[in-house]
Amino acid sequence: MAVCEICGKRSVTGMQVSHSHIRTRKTWKPNLQKVRAVVDGTPKRVVVCTRCLRSGKVTRA
Repeated sequence: MAVCEICGKRSVTGMQVSHSHIRTRKTWKPNLQKVRAVVDGTPKRVVVCTRCLRSGKVTRA
């Protein structure tokens, strides 16, 4: 579920570095929402990121 069906945005991993330079693994997750959208003329439940919703790439049903 951690991928946007419109733009393909997904989780990214990296290191969180403290002031004392202790490094731990960290994941950044996209803000994904389950939305009823019009796909090929019929309403369908899709998982999209909020940037695609805000930019108008998805028409809500």
